Amino acid sequence: MTSSSSPSQDTKRLAHDYPEGLRADALMEEDVAWSHEIDGERDGDQFDRSERAALRRVAGLSTELEDVTEVEYRQLRLERVVLVGVWTTGTAQDADNSLAELAALAETAGALVLDGVIQRRDKPDAATYIGSGKALELRDIVLETGADTVICDGELSPGQLIQLEDVVKVKVIDRTALILDIFAQHAKSREGKAQVALAQMQYMLPRLRGWGQSLSRQMGGGRGGLATRGPGETKIETDRRRIREKMAKMRREIAEMKTGREIKRQERRRHKVPSVAIAGYTNAGKSSLLNRLTGAGVLVENALFATLDPTVRRAETPSGRLYTLADTVGFVRHLPHHLVEAFRSTMEEVGDSDLILHVVDGSHPAPEEQLAAVREVIRDVGATDVPEIVVINKADAADPLVLQRLMRIEKRSIAVSARTGQGLEELLALIDSDLPRPSVEIEAIVPYTHGKLVARAHTEGEVISEEHTPEGTLLKVRVHEELAADLAPYVPAQLA
Repeated sequence: MTSSSSPSQDTKRLAHDYPEGLRADALMEEDVAWSHEIDGERDGDQFDRSERAALRRVAGLSTELEDVTEVEYRQLRLERVVLVGVWTTGTAQDADNSLAELAALAETAGALVLDGVIQRRDKPDAATYIGSGKALELRDIVLETGADTVICDGELSPGQLIQLEDVVKVKVIDRTALILDIFAQHAKSREGKAQVALAQMQYMLPRLRGWGQSLSRQMGGGRGGLATRGPGETKIETDRRRIREKMAKMRREIAEMKTGREIKRQERRRHKVPSVAIAGYTNAGKSSLLNRLTGAGVLVENALFATLDPTVRRAETPSGRLYTLADTVGFVRHLPHHLVEAFRSTMEEVGDSDLILHVVDGSHPAPEEQLAAVREVIRDVGATDVPEIVVINKADAADPLVLQRLMRIEKRSIAVSARTGQGLEELLALIDSDLPRPSVEIEAIVPYTHGKLVARAHTEGEVISEEHTPEGTLLKVRVHEELAADLAPYVPAQLA
């Protein structure tokens, strides 16, 4: 790259001057040179003018299918998309990671990623997100690749969506709409579908558009004639009112469905069964870990947001104590606030738990960012006081140096592999030591006619020793106050 040419000019040159086989390598060389150029010429927070104006292509994002069997397997026309991001803060690598995550989200939604570009700006353009000149360049890329959709790596205002669409002449969606689409595809339960529908309506409400007659006034009350032609409602106002009515109905339904889960939770509390919630970034391996610890048989898929409906399973510690393990919906950076609000009732599993297993993908390029994004959502649902164990999953595929760094930063952490079983015994021992223990230690001889009390001691308490005597079962147990009161009549006189 010469100093006289801008990165955007070089992009165009690379697109035409290299044979197809060398194009990817050339693009990667250009990316490296471009990032070195920025690092070398940066002056505080100021960037060279040509660098700020550059629409930089990100190599390695294309997911075009080449294998014939793969094309036959899908058998459906995938949307062809171009990704665009605005890099405002952080390093070039951070910007690339963010766009790579957007590519994974697009693939999960069933799209074919053709290209990805990043625009360096101090802040997104208020009108077209990337600026009017860059929007025209984006239109050329869309024409060149044959894309039918542009996906922006951020939440766009209604005005930005409309103006960018007007320039590029294809459908434009933002990161929020993409995540909502994935949730809509993956929701299986009645509650999950209702939560997604509510979030979608909240997102759509300010983005309703109308053309021609749909914006015209409707006639007011009466059958026509003098004094009956009031302004009435426009079509778009009618649509908004209907959406608000549907949203109110959906909130009532979700509140009713929440009651069923709350009853189950109260039942567990009544029996003093401790609860553990698995939380973490999407695709960190939460469901795989649940299956490994409990044999639950929950769907495991190498896709973002494969789990939307919370799964609660019974588990047992090495010492024989029962507890429940709940798998929850995965989080992601910049999780749309509509979704956080709609899924608040589901996320209560995290807030009401006695312990959080915070699962992070050890093989991810930026695990620290994943941890920060999840903790932000945990804070939003009011679960900051719940003890946390950081479970660094996929240890078999992670860089040992990254594992060491994470375990040095996170004091309560353990490296495991849900795929191979590495570290799971140590994790179970940690869970056992961190779960709340019954407060009363008691020794009692329970008559054989009261077998239910012995069973309760096993399910609700911690049995230290058990011996069968002629008078009954001699139990030495640690239990909660309620069960201690029930066992009190059977405490031997010398111990009372």
